[in-house]
Amino acid sequence: RYISTFRPSVKREVEKNKAQWKTMGPAKVAVPSPKNFLQKHSKEPKLPARKKEQDSKKLPALSVPQRTDHPVMGIQSKKNFINTNAVAAITGLPKKPQPIYVDRRQGDKYLLETSGLVPKYIKKKDYGVTPKYVTQRNEEMKRAQKEYEAGILEHLKKRAMKQLSDEERRSLLQGLKKNWEEVYREFQHLSVEIDTIPKKIYKEKLESQMKQLEHDIEVIEKHKVIYIANE
Repeated sequence: RYISTFRPSVKREVEKNKAQWKTMGPAKVAVPSPKNFLQKHSKEPKLPARKKEQDSKKLPALSVPQRTDHPVMGIQSKKNFINTNAVAAITGLPKKPQPIYVDRRQGDKYLLETSGLVPKYIKKKDYGVTPKYVTQRNEEMKRAQKEYEAGILEHLKKRAMKQLSDEERRSLLQGLKKNWEEVYREFQHLSVEIDTIPKKIYKEKLESQMKQLEHDIEVIEKHKVIYIANE
C-alpha cells in the first residue's frame, strides 16, 4: 500500500492548529454547587433603599390647639353691627344683575359677556384706527406710483420732438427722390407682358413703393417745418 512521505508532517500540523476540545467542549467543566440554587424573585430588579427624611425637609408642625389650651376670655367689641349693616345697606349701590342668555326655553343659563354675542371689539382703544401695515403699504404704493410717473416723464423728455434743419430737410428730400428714381428704373426694366404670378407680385410691390415715396416727397415739399421724435 502506498503511504505518503508527508503524512507525519501533516499529522503534526493538524494536531498543532486544531484544539482538542473544539467540537466536544473543554476537557473539564466546573460543576455548579447545589447551594447556589435559583431562589424566588432573585432576578427581579431591586429598588434602592429608602433614605431617611432630613430634619430640614420635614413638614412644619400644625398649629392645632391642645386640649389643655383655653381661649382668651373677656374681650368685647363696642361696634354696633346692626347699625353698621343697616347704614351699609342704605348707602351702598344696588348690585347689578349679571347679563345672561338662555339658548332655549328649558336650556341652561350662560354668561352673556363671555359668549361672543356682545360686540366687545368696538370698545377697544384702537377700534376704527387704520393698522400700521396698511398705512405703510399705502405709502409704498404712492412712492412706487411717483417713481413710475417720474420715469415716464424722463422717457418722454428723452423722446421729445426736435425740428429738422434746412440742410437735413434738403438731404432727406434728395434721398427720397434718389430712392424713387431707383425704384422707377427697376419698374421700367419689367417685361411688357406680365404672364406669371411672381412678375405680377413684383410689379405691385414696385408700384406701392413708388406711391409711398411720392407721398413722402410731397409731404416734405409741402411743409417747410418738420418735427421728428428724438430717439
